[in-house]
Amino acid sequence: MSTTAGAFIAGGIAACGAVTATHPFETVKIRMQLQGELQDKGHQPRLYRGPVHGVSVIVRNEGLRGIYRGLGCAYIYQVLLNGCRLGFYEPMRSTLTNVIFKDPKTQSLGINMFCGAASGILGAAAGSPFFLAKTRLQSFSPFLPVGTQHNYRNAWDGLSQIYRAEGVRGLYRGVGAAMIRTGFGSSVQLPTYFFAKRRLVRHLGMEEGPALHLASSTASGFVVCVVMHPPDTIMSRLYNQNGNLYKGVFDCLAKTIKTEGFFAIYKGFLPHLARILPHTILTLSLAEQTNKLIRKLENRILPASTLKSV
Repeated sequence: MSTTAGAFIAGGIAACGAVTATHPFETVKIRMQLQGELQDKGHQPRLYRGPVHGVSVIVRNEGLRGIYRGLGCAYIYQVLLNGCRLGFYEPMRSTLTNVIFKDPKTQSLGINMFCGAASGILGAAAGSPFFLAKTRLQSFSPFLPVGTQHNYRNAWDGLSQIYRAEGVRGLYRGVGAAMIRTGFGSSVQLPTYFFAKRRLVRHLGMEEGPALHLASSTASGFVVCVVMHPPDTIMSRLYNQNGNLYKGVFDCLAKTIKTEGFFAIYKGFLPHLARILPHTILTLSLAEQTNKLIRKLENRILPASTLKSV
């Protein structure tokens, strides 16, 4: 296990590699979540019909630049989110397990889920302004607009405009939904990953390596998507709103279901799944490899007394 700082760096590097590959599906997901916002069923436009159709429409009308809007913000957010999630999870888990069970190696599903959620919530709070700017950049389209449109030149321009208009409070608009969303996802991502990993080793005899990491990540990614998508839809709408269309998480949830029906909170599920499966696979698989590299680096530069304490 790397030090906390080492795990933070490894997690951030792994997440940036993953987000580069999956960002186009994130753009489609956000636009699908916003299309037909608060419009009665039967009157909702279907400009983006799925992950493949959405990507092709955006690339055809806006080019690669359109499908990769907000990528810089996504990098910063992923470093903060996954750095916290992968960097703080194991230290929190081992500390709590040691306090309760007197043995840091004991595996407790409850503790694992709590630490996964707590580490994710820390990352979501830290990165919320960047996710806000990213959402607004990705939702903007000069050709097929959906939802409220925010014409920012780039991430810095977006953050500056939000700050000038609404102050620090504006930068943290929707942070409650972001923390709920990430808490849900994080509470199951790492526990599900390690649970699947242990079961595959025990029951199928799989050995440590890329195949095991791939299978465990796939199981984890599917569960994360199912659990996290409804609060993700609410978060996208809160982030993208202009003014006070929604008063908060529950107001947005109630208005969305009342106007568009229950399944409106699952708009964009397929592109979300298309994004989160490879994203989770790449993040967790790359994290295993980057953790090994960081550990080797730490062995060279850190004193033995520091390494023994982690």
